[in-house]
Amino acid sequence: MEQNMLRTKELYDLTHTAAAPLLEQAEYPWQALPKIGDFIRALGPTLSPEEYEQRGEDVWVHKTAKIYPNNFIAGPCIIGPGTEVRPGAFIRGNALVGANCVVGNSTELKNVILFDNVQVPHYNYVGDSILGYKSHMGAGAVTSNVKQDKTPVTVQVGYLRVETGLKKFGAMLGDNVEVGCNSVLNPGTVVGRGSRVYPLSMVRGFLPAGQIHKNNGERVPLR
Repeated sequence: MEQNMLRTKELYDLTHTAAAPLLEQAEYPWQALPKIGDFIRALGPTLSPEEYEQRGEDVWVHKTAKIYPNNFIAGPCIIGPGTEVRPGAFIRGNALVGANCVVGNSTELKNVILFDNVQVPHYNYVGDSILGYKSHMGAGAVTSNVKQDKTPVTVQVGYLRVETGLKKFGAMLGDNVEVGCNSVLNPGTVVGRGSRVYPLSMVRGFLPAGQIHKNNGERVPLR
């Protein structure tokens, strides 16, 4: 059944995120979205002060992270080792950013989990979303996290609509997903492991693992 492919264990290798204890409790990954802030507040004080520096209220930054000038980081937030936060980045809070990530110029994050080695390097908006290990969003690619009619978000899987109960839900990107430049991931988008989204695409619903979403909406197996 296709709905089973939406489960957390089908999308993510949880060894690549400090959010594993939170996500292990979620059958579907979006169920973790309302709990990100509280999870960070609980995890932050347990981090080693030899490795992490507390920068303001509920903000913990690994000492090997490179934080460029001219950005804004609000708590609760954790930024992992080796990560770069580049000039103009706006981290609005409830952001758990893993190791060796890139949060680029003019990129905005809000209520997100970024697994290790995620790149959102140029002009990206990522809100109410979870990005899996080594996933990458090209320049200008964004998540849209609220429906225009403000009703709860559903995930379209074939002819089935899966209720989430959330009014704010951007995208769940599985491990090793590539999203092309200037693409829009509509509310309730779920992309399976290793799939690719062509530039200038508008994506909605579930794209299974190992597929390509072309910018005309066609979906084909990845070869």
